[in-house]
Amino acid sequence: MEPCSCDTFVALPPATVNSRIIFGKNSDRPCDEVQEVVYFPAAVHDNLKERLKCTYIEIDQVPETYAIVLSRPAWLWGAEMGANEHGVCIGNEAVWGREEVCDEEALLGMDLVRLGLERADTAEKALNVIVDLLEKYGQGGNCSEGKMVFSYHNSFLIADRNEAWVLETAGKYWAAEKVQEGVRNISNQLSITTKIDREHPDMRSYAKQKGWWDAKKEFDFAATYSYLDTAKMMTSPGRYCEGYKLLNKHKGNITFETMMEILRDKPSGINMEGEFLTTASMVSILPQDSNVPCIHFLTGTPDPERSVFKPFIFVPNISQLLDTSSPTFEDSVKKKPQFNIKPDRRHLLYQKHQQALEILDNKEEKAKTMLDNMSKLEKELFKEMESILQNKHLDVDKIVNLFPQCTKDEIRIYKPNISS
Repeated sequence: MEPCSCDTFVALPPATVNSRIIFGKNSDRPCDEVQEVVYFPAAVHDNLKERLKCTYIEIDQVPETYAIVLSRPAWLWGAEMGANEHGVCIGNEAVWGREEVCDEEALLGMDLVRLGLERADTAEKALNVIVDLLEKYGQGGNCSEGKMVFSYHNSFLIADRNEAWVLETAGKYWAAEKVQEGVRNISNQLSITTKIDREHPDMRSYAKQKGWWDAKKEFDFAATYSYLDTAKMMTSPGRYCEGYKLLNKHKGNITFETMMEILRDKPSGINMEGEFLTTASMVSILPQDSNVPCIHFLTGTPDPERSVFKPFIFVPNISQLLDTSSPTFEDSVKKKPQFNIKPDRRHLLYQKHQQALEILDNKEEKAKTMLDNMSKLEKELFKEMESILQNKHLDVDKIVNLFPQCTKDEIRIYKPNISS
């Protein structure tokens, strides 16, 4: 099951500097899948009789939803990762275990990411939203656009300005671990062992009934609900262990730039290549001081090593993110048989980035100039964002157009190389 291989990380004081929580995720998906970066403003929903259409099913709407920025596979409703206006960030992972995966259409884990962001103003409230929806509607359905059938259960890393939660599921059963300091990462395996801070009320009795737990030894969620030897979890080869090592290597000095370095790391497998690759990346700065804005960096393009992390800050009246929004088509998800024809979902940034990568692979001199210019743009943006964090001052008129302007600046770097 290793092909679908995301990695999500969080670092909290004292592992970080300047009293900031740092969140990061690489989304590893099929290599031809386009990921878009989209913004949805806060909204009031007066007609609660009108159902909310998620990727496959319709669910009850709530009276109010928060503003969100998402990085999502362009064919679906949910998201791989994202943030909301209250500084809540969520990323999910595919996990498998003893409990059978349901192919029946329900909520995707990616739908639950978006629903948690839309409906919760703290990390723990997002956890509540997700587990309540899991209980009511279940999780399931194909997680891929195409003929490949690809279903899984989900784990989630949820963070806000004060704390983080790891939520891991097996069907409708779940366990959650609160993280208040240090570092934590999740990959494509269950990782909650004996430190369980919240759980599904029937989680233990179900495991006992299935013969997975004898009720005598201490309950270990990952060991019980999957086939893992949790005693060897931190030493066995694999991305979960590699990610844990990289976080610990920088413990005490972790910044948003450190997190980007980790996401760009190819030897560890965290920056993935091949049939499944890192199709988009995100890093967020969540200052514990509520007077300082949260800053979310998103690439909207594959391979973070050859992409630009562009900043997004929530302010009123944000300009739409047109250059990272994919074209819309008649809903291919609802067509039967599903996904026979995959439409061209490439947004403008994706197209220009892909054309530029072809140059990188073929012309060494041009490649160096282009990568230098990308790095220069990124460094200027980091400096500007650090200044905002230090001075606690926002030029709101400029910030409404921050992410779209950065995207245009990135495209400007690619254009001369593509046309010549």
